[in-house]
Amino acid sequence: MSALQSAEETVPEETSAPAPRPFRRPWTVWSAWTRRWRERYPAAARTLSVAVTVLAAVLVVAALVMPDTVVRLGPAEFLRIPAEAVIGAAVLLALPRRPRVAVAAATGVLLGATTVLNALDMGFDQYLGRKFNVILDWSLLTDAESYLEDSLGRGATLAAVAAVIALVLLVFTLLALAVVRLSNLLARHPGTATRGTLVAGVVWITCSSLGLQIGGVPIASDSTATALKAQARRVSDTLRDEAEFRKVARVDAFGNTPAGQLVPDLRGKDVVFTFIESYGRSAIEDPVMAPGVDRTLDVRTRALAKAGYHAKSGWLTSATYGGSSWLGHSTTMSGLWISNQQRYRTVMASDHMSLTDAFKKTGAFDTVGVMPGVQKGWPEQKWYGLDKVYNAFQLGYQGPKFSWSTMPDQYALQQYQERVHSKRPADGRSRMSLLILTSSHQPWAPIPKMVDWDRLGDGSVFKGIEAAGNKSADVIADTTKSREEYGKSIQYSVTALTEWLQRYGTENTVLVFLGDHQPIARVSGNHASRDVPVSVVAKDPRMLDKIADWGWTDGLRPAHDAPVWKMSSFRDRFLTAYGSTPHPKKG
Repeated sequence: MSALQSAEETVPEETSAPAPRPFRRPWTVWSAWTRRWRERYPAAARTLSVAVTVLAAVLVVAALVMPDTVVRLGPAEFLRIPAEAVIGAAVLLALPRRPRVAVAAATGVLLGATTVLNALDMGFDQYLGRKFNVILDWSLLTDAESYLEDSLGRGATLAAVAAVIALVLLVFTLLALAVVRLSNLLARHPGTATRGTLVAGVVWITCSSLGLQIGGVPIASDSTATALKAQARRVSDTLRDEAEFRKVARVDAFGNTPAGQLVPDLRGKDVVFTFIESYGRSAIEDPVMAPGVDRTLDVRTRALAKAGYHAKSGWLTSATYGGSSWLGHSTTMSGLWISNQQRYRTVMASDHMSLTDAFKKTGAFDTVGVMPGVQKGWPEQKWYGLDKVYNAFQLGYQGPKFSWSTMPDQYALQQYQERVHSKRPADGRSRMSLLILTSSHQPWAPIPKMVDWDRLGDGSVFKGIEAAGNKSADVIADTTKSREEYGKSIQYSVTALTEWLQRYGTENTVLVFLGDHQPIARVSGNHASRDVPVSVVAKDPRMLDKIADWGWTDGLRPAHDAPVWKMSSFRDRFLTAYGSTPHPKKG
């Protein structure tokens, strides 16, 4: 027999391929596995089942009684009886299986949405001093992401965003599963569940009628229903406000004033309006920040007086708090109360005259803006009436960013001096400038330090200062440190601005500077006012004589009892004080 034949004879007979294993859904596999596990370990299975049910109940109740402000977080808030749970149990008991499961899942998703909105309310209350607006505020989440990226870096920000998204999805999933599980428990024990629901209802009514409390917190709760009603009312108010504010924005006391009758008493002057980021009343009156800030204000008042400058200061109540600085800027300049993004968009699209545009309309002033915080297109330039705007990329800065702030205030002021202030306008015109200083923007780490003005160059001198400063993450996590560093940042900004005036100002310089809003609640406190300081500084005594009847305090530090005006009243008072004649424009 040949080797070939032997090989052929040993070839096994062809067999059919094994049948493919049937596809089993993951949920089916999981159910089978858990059933076998329960059969093998019945005691452990019962214990785990009870634990999961208790956890589900705790999650649902916690979501139902969750407060919408950080200051109300406490054990007593979570020891309440939610009316929504009693009503929900009664409804679920009355439904057949399939509708019950569907309603339970939908209820869990709704509860998840309410929980997320409560969390947003907490965050907005801490940072902006108001509740989250479901119509207007989604765009601010993008700003928050940009702020985190500037403060903590891109990697940490991406990780934080991913964690938040995962947490939100987890909240929705867990609450949906929790409500379904509790509904199944009710269905398995209808008699006990019915009696328990009736007892809970009686207890809730009794506690509500008698006003019973635990630690000052009512035992009977309807937090979720109240929160949903508040959200609905907020939506309704927002929609109604949009139409009403359009009418308000069309009315302007100086809207038809001829060019020759606008700010005649400032002709020939070099007028500079400056906003200092987060410069609020707390900087001057809070026991942690005030000593250093007040000392700086007093020192700088004396230094300016020695150079021939004098100042008067008062208070304005800002339309915003903790952030959204553009609302404070536009409120001051428009004479309108611009407290939300919708109003801001309405005004920016209108022909309502801004204070800065009033100078442009005279034809006697060049108008310039220096905006180191602007890092993208800024169509608002047209409404502000600015002939030229220098943004963050047009000031030649080659130094490091200081967290959110693109450059130190001292550098921005030096660039303003070199590019604008030192160059006289053509045709003998005057100049009006709008400056937005950013070094006192949160998280107040690292903070720039003053350097010799002649050494500023392209800003590279700040590299060592930035590297040696505090890390943003360390300051953000420490409330006391945040308050201390905030105070230092205000001292820096005020010093930079007033040193610029002392060094480069002239007989014709008129400086108006103010804060745009108070710092966040973690720094200013949960019950801080919305007031910000405002000062007018000039060498020409006639400029301060024009506002003598305002009752403001002499110097850069306003007295505690100095007049307080709404920020929206400043435009008309300023125009009137410096000779403008009202010619109303009616909508």
